[in-house]
Formats: sequence, C-alpha cells, structure tokens
Amino acid sequence: MVKSLSFMTPPEHAQPLVGIALKVASTLAFTAMATLIKLASARYPIGELVFFRSFFALIPVFIWVIWRGQWPSVFHTKIFPRHVMRSITGGATMFLGFTALSLLPIADATAIGYAAPLLTVILAVIFLGEKVRVYRWSAVVVGLIGVMVIVSDYVGPQAEPGATERSAVGAIVAISAAFLAAATSTQVRAIVHNESAGTIVVYFSLFTSFFGLVTLPFGWLVPDPIDLLFMVAAGIFGGLGQVLLTQSFRYGGAGMIAPFDYTSMIWALIVSWLVFATWPTDRMLIGTAIVIGAGLFVIFRERRLGIERSRSKRAQTPTTPLN
Repeated sequence: MVKSLSFMTPPEHAQPLVGIALKVASTLAFTAMATLIKLASARYPIGELVFFRSFFALIPVFIWVIWRGQWPSVFHTKIFPRHVMRSITGGATMFLGFTALSLLPIADATAIGYAAPLLTVILAVIFLGEKVRVYRWSAVVVGLIGVMVIVSDYVGPQAEPGATERSAVGAIVAISAAFLAAATSTQVRAIVHNESAGTIVVYFSLFTSFFGLVTLPFGWLVPDPIDLLFMVAAGIFGGLGQVLLTQSFRYGGAGMIAPFDYTSMIWALIVSWLVFATWPTDRMLIGTAIVIGAGLFVIFRERRLGIERSRSKRAQTPTTPLN
C-alpha cells in the first residue's frame, strides 16, 4: 500500500470529509480482504493466495488508471530497478503478512502491523537522513513497548495459557512483516515524488503476481467454486482498498487522513467476534491502545513539523520580484 505520501502534499480537491470517508472505506476494504485470506489460508498455500490477491487487484486498479486518463502512460518509468526492489520487499511483506494471518487471530495480526509506521521512523533516519527529535523517538519507544505487550500473549514466560507454538511463530512472523512493511514504506517515500501512485501500484501488483505464480510448482491446489470466489474477491477488495486509499489523499492532506488508518482495528474486532468467534485478551487490547496512541502522536508531530516547514519556506520566499 502507498501510505507514505508527504504530509505537506496539497490535495487536488480540498474536501476533508470526502477524504476521510474514502480512507475509512479503504480500511474496510482491506479488512474484508484480510478476512477472506484468513478463511482460505487453512486450505491453500500462501503463494497461491498472494497470486490471487495481487493479480485480481489489477481489475479495480486498471479501471481507476483508465478513468484517470493514465493508460498506457502508467507503465512509463525511468526508475524501473527501484520498482523491482520495492516490489521485492513489498512482496515479502505480503507473504509474511498472510502467514501471520493464518497463524493469529485477525485482530492480533492487525495490531502488530501497527508497528510498521513506528519502524518507518527509524528506517527513514537511517536510509533517508530524516531528522527525528526526542518527541518522536519517545513515541517510537513507547509504541514498541506496546508491541511487546501484545506479543507477550504468545512469547515468553508471561504467555497466555492457551498460547501455542503456532501462535508464537505467528507473532514473530507478524513482527517481521511489520519491519518489511516499514522498509517498503521507506522505499515508497524515496520514489513517490518521481512516480505517480498509479505507476507504483501497478508495478507492485504485477511483480507480486509474478512472485506468487513462481510458487505454483510447490503445492498449489485447484480451489472449489466457493474458495475461488473468496480468493478472487480478496484480490478485488485489495485493489479497491488501494484505489480508495490513494483517492483519499486527493481530497485531504495526509496528516489529516492518516489517523483514520486505525479504524481498521474496529473492523478487525467486529470480524473476530462475528466471523471467527474470538475476542482479544485484555493484555492485547492494552498493548494495541499503546501502539495506536504512539502512532497518533507520531502522525501529529509530523503534521506539525510539516506545517512549520511550510511556514518557514513561505517566510523565506519573496512575494515580489527582486530587480
């Protein structure tokens, strides 16, 4: 997903409520995708699920690209190798994320995934040279403590009595997926100013479809009609979620839209209860609240710093020509 747009990129059409509605709708679409993937993951290999999710995501993505008048220019790029690298890390994230979904309750996997924006702050300092002061460092540390609280349900001497080796592996895989998601987000930050969102999404979907297809000799199964419907729908929901997410930034700034990413936890809790008849532990809910709070603080600080940078630039820019 292309979530790392600049906090000061102005929206094309300033309609904040429309932007927020599109963002919330995207979280609902991604949750529907995750639910269908989890339902199918008990019977089908992860590589097969990655292929269906990526290939059929191209249906809504291509419709959106054509509607925006970007066909076939969406394929034009001068930084093809960077798309390959972004797709490798993003594809690995998808493989690990789907594996975590198959091993953990959907709410738990969603909560651990919230570590990705916090890890992005760290990687942006290392690879992009971004300056981070004590406030955001403190939020990152607090957020990672929240992740440790969640994971303690499955790993360590304080693990819940019902925790199994399967769920412990799932927690570790989910953390690994969050780290790779952060690495992917850092790469997107580096290329988003040179490429359109449509180009980034199309190349990612094409490459991850290929990565999934490569696993065909390793145990793919012919799905029955219901499972086939689930897997195709997962892909369509994934692509629709990406389109809605990208469109949301046309109507509202990223600093305003980003906090609504956490509405995905509402949908995940509802799905856990209604579809899978599970409910998170108190410890997991506490850890999730800590992670979300830290993430919101990071978003708030980035938005404030973006506003200050914008004001500084305006103050330094002459309003009349100097002759």
